[in-house]
Amino acid sequence: MTRARRLRTLSMMVAAALLLVSCGDQELPQNALDPQGPVAQKLANLINPVFAVAAVVFVLVQGLVLYSALRFRRRSDDEAPRQVHGNAKMELGWTIAPALILLVISVFTVGTIADINSKAEGADVVSVNVTGHQWWWEFEYPDREVVTANELHIPTGREVALRLTSDDVIHSFWPPKLAGKLDVIPGRANFMTLEADEPGTYFGQCAEFCGLSHADMRLRVVAHTPEDFEEWVRTNAAPAERPTEGGAGEGAALFRQKGCASCHTVNGYSAGELGPDLTHLQQRKVFAGATFDLNEQNLRVWLRDPPGEKPGSLMPNLELSEDEITKLIAYLETLK
Repeated sequence: MTRARRLRTLSMMVAAALLLVSCGDQELPQNALDPQGPVAQKLANLINPVFAVAAVVFVLVQGLVLYSALRFRRRSDDEAPRQVHGNAKMELGWTIAPALILLVISVFTVGTIADINSKAEGADVVSVNVTGHQWWWEFEYPDREVVTANELHIPTGREVALRLTSDDVIHSFWPPKLAGKLDVIPGRANFMTLEADEPGTYFGQCAEFCGLSHADMRLRVVAHTPEDFEEWVRTNAAPAERPTEGGAGEGAALFRQKGCASCHTVNGYSAGELGPDLTHLQQRKVFAGATFDLNEQNLRVWLRDPPGEKPGSLMPNLELSEDEITKLIAYLETLK
């Protein structure tokens, strides 16, 4: 390889490294390195030093490898170098040093795990039962008689104790800016504590492959001020209004006739348990596993062919006419 070619190769490698570094300063919605709560901060306090140590080790080892490869590369007129068969001091050094590093990391890791796994207790703790379904999330507030889907609403500055289980297969609950990830297992309850420092919407995802639409099993954590959270609870604990006239009234009748009520709960009207609770659907920003923004256009596309939009969806294609879809949307828009 000529000198000019080596310089070109090295320049390309440096440019690629700089490009990768420049990608790290973006506002990413699911960034575990941008903690927005005390639990996530504890995890970041563990992750960042480990990455720093790993970076030092990487640079040191790769630097020695590159130096050795370049400095002692064989040339055509070289004689065979003297062969070395072991160096006890070096071997002890590169065995003991990594062992000590791992020991220190292990001590801090165990301490962090014990800290974030401690059970939240106290009168201010908000309890939420989380159930994973293919492919959406159900959130029940047992002390508030509120059930919602895909959007977990919490107050800022208060611990939220989650009890997680699954209705079908193994999922994994992961809101990276607020907490770590935790498996959600059928027939077993796991527990997680999270807390948000500031109001806002924090994005999350199922982090365990769970079938065809795993990538579309998303979630949002909506953090309110304590006052706004109490207002949200009052609104969502109330029964839904039942329209009797116009297109919305006809849509309510279709909701029963087409079998929607056998799968979906609308408080005061139907008590289906297979699909998401729709009592206050319009209080949400998203639907269908937080895959779609909640608006008339997306509802229309969804009602035309749910399995076509989300493969494997339990909601069948009811082959609704455009007029029926319009009436159903008119009814769904009353669920505020």
